[in-house]
Amino acid sequence: MSITKGDGELLAKLMNELADSVLELSEEEILDEEREARGDPLHEATRVRALLRPGPIRKSAQLRASLRPIRIVIADDHPIFRDGLRRLFEAEGDFKVLGEADDGAEAVKLARQLEPDILLLDLAMPRHPGLEALRELSMPASSSPVRIILLTAAAEKSQIVEALQLGARGVVLKDAATQILFKAIQAVMAGEYWVGRESVSNLVQYLRTLMQSTHDEARQKRFGLTPRELEIVSAVVAGYSNKEIAAYFKISEDTVKHHLSNVFDKLGVSTRLELALFAANQSVPLVHVN
Repeated sequence: MSITKGDGELLAKLMNELADSVLELSEEEILDEEREARGDPLHEATRVRALLRPGPIRKSAQLRASLRPIRIVIADDHPIFRDGLRRLFEAEGDFKVLGEADDGAEAVKLARQLEPDILLLDLAMPRHPGLEALRELSMPASSSPVRIILLTAAAEKSQIVEALQLGARGVVLKDAATQILFKAIQAVMAGEYWVGRESVSNLVQYLRTLMQSTHDEARQKRFGLTPRELEIVSAVVAGYSNKEIAAYFKISEDTVKHHLSNVFDKLGVSTRLELALFAANQSVPLVHVN
């Protein structure tokens, strides 16, 4: 079967019309079309022609957003660290630093004024720490849509739990490789969470595991107390007096007082009530006292 000149012109017209319709599709619709028509030579020719067609291509809002740099505000009280981060981001085409803050209060102000995509927030800053700034930005009255990633030299698991509960989207250690920070930002922008060196897809399950781990570690802590000192603490928590403790353990009251003095120094408490509260809040592993 031969193709006449008229047939060729009709086919060219048809391909032009199809190409124009492809340009009007959203990014998601184009991908769906490709999957449905995979293996169709005419469709493939139309797609390639559309991609190669000269002139500006109309993009969906989502596609335009995905092509612009990720806008960042850096909050850290160390100027050298801020400068180093800014230079790292400037060397990458995918990021743009909108501003810098040297404490939490300034970080909150810039986050509300500039509305960046990402706020890199130092956990330990004088005057206005990172967690305090995080609390302010997580309040219902705050209209800032910023995604917050905490940067820290070290963090207790309890701090990580609190930060995530307050709305932080990630926690990255300052000694992590540069690529880890870049990956964390990309993961958070994609709607995931990032803690340490890995993304977290199920935040609820992660928090449960982290909280259980924190509780187990606390129960295993002895806080530098000797076995006898733990027994003394257990007796105090049970409501025994020094005289009753001495009789129970068959030691002198002076020995009980000596143990209590050591316990107070180790735990940073000064009264029996403070000792009991510390033992309850920190899950000190107590022994049973009849």
